[in-house]
Amino acid sequence: MHGPPLVAWLLVALSTVAAVACLLRREARDEAVMAAGMAVMAVPMSVLDPRPWGTPLFAVVLGVVFALAGVRALLLVRRPGHHLHHSVCSAAMVYMAVAMGGAASAHGGHAEHMAATGAGTPLLTGLLLLYFAGYVLRSGTTLVVLPAQAHGAPGGGPLISTGQAEGGAGGGRDRVPLRHAPEVAAACRVAMALGMFAMLLTL
Repeated sequence: MHGPPLVAWLLVALSTVAAVACLLRREARDEAVMAAGMAVMAVPMSVLDPRPWGTPLFAVVLGVVFALAGVRALLLVRRPGHHLHHSVCSAAMVYMAVAMGGAASAHGGHAEHMAATGAGTPLLTGLLLLYFAGYVLRSGTTLVVLPAQAHGAPGGGPLISTGQAEGGAGGGRDRVPLRHAPEVAAACRVAMALGMFAMLLTL
């Protein structure tokens, strides 16, 4: 990734945390794959010190993986879930992989992941930036993460309230393990949209 190493490593950390959190939820496997890909893409290529053909090959592999992920998301778009958003994310990853490979080829393989400013198409980059900025603002403002309880769940892990009454007039609340809460996957999508926005800024 082009830019200050600190920013790149912060993106790696953010994406890795999101990937691990999503792996704990079977329903969030798509988010986990996307976050893992973002974490790998954000690592500065100078750390890996690849051969001249390393970056283009890496870009091709990433492009193929996320092209397949995007096609799968489009095929599932009629089903419940966030498949349309996943298809846009996959398309953005393919776009950045193509830009990465093109920049590396233009610089004799000595470019980093997002090496050259202007490696992408300004119009497409701008549209993707608008999409992810809008997604973060819309989802971030509507995301309500309920506070975790201090006690652990019988199956392990902190608990959160679901807001559903346990029975009669007592007004109690059911509690579910935090890793199974829908807010976890939603927070991961917001975090990944932020990371995608930051990586697109390097194009």
